[in-house]
Amino acid sequence: MRRHRAGRSPPRKEAAVTVDAHTARDAELVQLLTPEGERLEHPDYPLSLSDQQLRELYRDLVLVRALDVESVALTRRGELGLWPSLLGQEAAQIGSGRALGPGDMVFPTYREHAVAYCRGLPWLNILRLFRGVNHAGWDPKEFGFHLYTIVIGSQTLHATGYAMGMQHDARTIAEQGETAVGDATLAYFGDGATSQGDVNEAFVFAAVYNAPIVFFCQNNQWAISEPLERQTRIPLYRRAQGFGFPGVRVDGNDVLACLAVTRRALDRARTGEGPSLIEAFTYRMGAHTTTDDPTRYRHSDELEAWKLKDPIARVKAYLSRTGLANKAFFEEVDVQVAEAAVELRAACLALPDPPPEAMFQHVYAAPHRLLQEEQAAYETYLAGFHD
Repeated sequence: MRRHRAGRSPPRKEAAVTVDAHTARDAELVQLLTPEGERLEHPDYPLSLSDQQLRELYRDLVLVRALDVESVALTRRGELGLWPSLLGQEAAQIGSGRALGPGDMVFPTYREHAVAYCRGLPWLNILRLFRGVNHAGWDPKEFGFHLYTIVIGSQTLHATGYAMGMQHDARTIAEQGETAVGDATLAYFGDGATSQGDVNEAFVFAAVYNAPIVFFCQNNQWAISEPLERQTRIPLYRRAQGFGFPGVRVDGNDVLACLAVTRRALDRARTGEGPSLIEAFTYRMGAHTTTDDPTRYRHSDELEAWKLKDPIARVKAYLSRTGLANKAFFEEVDVQVAEAAVELRAACLALPDPPPEAMFQHVYAAPHRLLQEEQAAYETYLAGFHD
């Protein structure tokens, strides 16, 4: 990072986290950027970024929030069937997403839109899924980003198996006398998923086989309408100890801390040190999905408290106080993201409706007799309306 002239940048402090009811139940929270925009250092998670990289992180955060807000609006207009908003979780997703390497594979839930953006997946491809014009909308291998998973927690088993496959391939390459490129798998899930058997089974397999995987739990405090207290009696990251691998809790609204912590965990996985669990302590500012009404189960004062920890505001404050960005830069970003939102809306509205029989395509890799019979029956049914 470029050194600043004396007096231009405030001195950095060793991380000293104040624990409150809205932050954590213990002091072991990795934080590199406070809600007020003050930069901290952590001895275990050093992070050096250029001025341009810091500005780009801010641009990422603002852009994905704008596209997410536009996606919610499209749903309200009836253009999407459903939308799970990521509002408030931008830092957890951008920070972890920017830590990934080109050969890594991501296994998401259904809310990791910002991680998809980091992997180069066009936002419109995600809208195709929620608009119902195709089954998925992208090739997982092309983007290193698997398809969305609706069944809670099941993707952690898929991710662990994939990581074990990576491990096997690397071992085979090494036995042939060649140098294997270390890659890792990153599996996302929420706090509610930690109560699912699939997640705990994935922990067992990953630990026993020392698989190159990082489990990334976005603890946004609410599993639909169930609070965190219904999921655990201890901080979620501590569960990793019982399975035999390290766990860490990070400030999920701090993009710098999420980047540094995920980088280290992925490096461990790539170098044969096995799995890790990251608990990103954040908050779901919006509804669970656009069919949910969060005012029925949580209080407005809780929402107001978390607004003070906004992931975008703290980066903007840091860039402003250090002189790394000025008013012109912020205005430029605002114009760019507004244009991107308009383009997304137009592109979504221009998506053609698929023919009804398209639902039978790409279900199986090869022809399937039962599916062919069902398609024929459905086409006969549709033909009855032609008269």
